[in-house]
Amino acid sequence: MSQPQHDYRVRVTWTGNQGSGTRGYRDYSRDHEIEVAGKATLRGSADPAFLGDVARHNPEDMLVASLSACHMLWYLHLCADAGVVVERYTDQAEGSMALTGNGGGHFTRVTLRPQVGIAAGSDPALAEQLHERAHRLCFIANSVNFPVHCEPTMERAPAP
Repeated sequence: MSQPQHDYRVRVTWTGNQGSGTRGYRDYSRDHEIEVAGKATLRGSADPAFLGDVARHNPEDMLVASLSACHMLWYLHLCADAGVVVERYTDQAEGSMALTGNGGGHFTRVTLRPQVGIAAGSDPALAEQLHERAHRLCFIANSVNFPVHCEPTMERAPAP
């Protein structure tokens, strides 16, 4: 039996032509817009190291954010199914990218650092174990070719 396929459509439009197109490497802005039907438009650019606008999202930030958000969403789902009540969740995710001699580059790792607050009656050992399962199920982590590490910390609310 065939599994269902989910398709995603995104429109990316370069908005950085400053009058002379790409006549020179420093003659254009890296600004662009990312649109998904029915959702708010994201304002994108390159990383500032590559002449991008520091105030806009860049692809590298969004890759790390995608890994973090996917893990979080799976984790919350698994906790709800297992009876672990999550009251707070924050992740301070970090990614590292190495540049290559040919001018390209690739990510070498991403580390997720979720800080999770669970309700007093929840099992902290189970809550921690569910991070491993969430990692194995994460669509985005399963799609990248570099290690994604998860270093969670748990805090259980005091009993009433």
